[in-house]
Amino acid sequence: MTASNTPAGEGPEQPEHPDVRRVPPRRETPESRETPESREYPQDREYVVGAPHAPGAPQLDPLAGLRTTDDPPCDVYLTGTVFLDIVFTGLDSAPVRGTESWARGMGSSPGGVANMATALARLGLRTSLAAAFGDDHYGEYCWDALEQGEGIDLTPSRTVPGWHSPVTVSMAYEGERTMVSHGHEPPPEKVLLQDFQDFQGLQGLQGARGLPDGTPPCLPSARAAVASLTPGRREPWIAEAARQGTRVFGDVGWDDTGAWDLAGLADLEHCEAFLPNAEEAMRYTRTDCPRAAAHALTAFVPVAVVTLGAEGAYAVDRRTGESAEVPAIAVEALDPTGAGDVFVAGFVTGSLAGWPLADRLAFAGLTAALSVQEFGGSLSAPGWSEIAAWWRRVQSVPGQDPAALRRYAFLDRLLPAACAESWPRRRAVPTIGFGRSA
Repeated sequence: MTASNTPAGEGPEQPEHPDVRRVPPRRETPESRETPESREYPQDREYVVGAPHAPGAPQLDPLAGLRTTDDPPCDVYLTGTVFLDIVFTGLDSAPVRGTESWARGMGSSPGGVANMATALARLGLRTSLAAAFGDDHYGEYCWDALEQGEGIDLTPSRTVPGWHSPVTVSMAYEGERTMVSHGHEPPPEKVLLQDFQDFQGLQGLQGARGLPDGTPPCLPSARAAVASLTPGRREPWIAEAARQGTRVFGDVGWDDTGAWDLAGLADLEHCEAFLPNAEEAMRYTRTDCPRAAAHALTAFVPVAVVTLGAEGAYAVDRRTGESAEVPAIAVEALDPTGAGDVFVAGFVTGSLAGWPLADRLAFAGLTAALSVQEFGGSLSAPGWSEIAAWWRRVQSVPGQDPAALRRYAFLDRLLPAACAESWPRRRAVPTIGFGRSA
């Protein structure tokens, strides 16, 4: 089973103008906005992971000027649980008990940690994912979509016999989403990775003997790792990655325990950067201002990045004394699924490339803004061609605020003219099973 290789021009028809019409602070007026009757909305279409990011497809390498023969085999390593996401779109209202609702669109894609992995790979980073995959059709589809469709290295992953893939069904309506998930406890972390001989060419540990429980048998050497921090729990691989010189970027979710104790995030000490949202940051620091929370977090981690939702993001670098704030881009948001993962991927990309803090924030916010205009997590992660098309299009709109445009002028140094393509991207049509070889 393979991800669809439908060429871009063979997808469903799309509106002729970009969904991203402005950089802040200018917003379109109601008079200039098309009516629902005059255009086809993305929620009325079906999607599948597209092939433009597959191995061999032309894309920009943000680290090209930094690469040497002594580089580690991958740029970013991450581990976690892969879900199959099934997204229903175009619902006029929430489903009503005892009735059947029809959606105007649907899509299937790998979700969970796959959202982050896909976002990183589409930005040109060599991404290695360690995850368990079920031996069912869903697991086969997710594996092929990530490995063949996105070019993600799954050497540290394995298919687990008798374990079925976790599934999330998401329903988008009224600007919100409702999700239902099902799955069983994933296999222990120590059985997720194959034997050392399967890691030929990777620089890592010489086997698992003598290492703490939970440490992968062979941790690939990487420039960076993205770690999801769990309150009250240590992940030995994080400490080992930091010991090897890997730059660790920490993400976090809602603390269901209600403790909101930074001491409980034991692996934070191994992180170079910590990227909570505003509510999480304020709860962890007992502050009432997200900017104050960011400064307080630098007592525990060198770089603190706090996302501010519709207001943008704020960051502080303790090592340089820099601070930066970038407002959000005004867009028509259709589905925020995976936007946080895309933001982190954008910030990691800029960090590895050595960009200034403000540019990293702006780029992360841009990639997240582009992602919310499509439905689905990994489906919506933008690549360089979408970024280039947005930058080309937004400069052509009259009346833009020059200061707002200058905020993204660093893109001129990154984007070759050949990277841009027609906007918006035509995406391939799904479903699981299409494109399967005999």
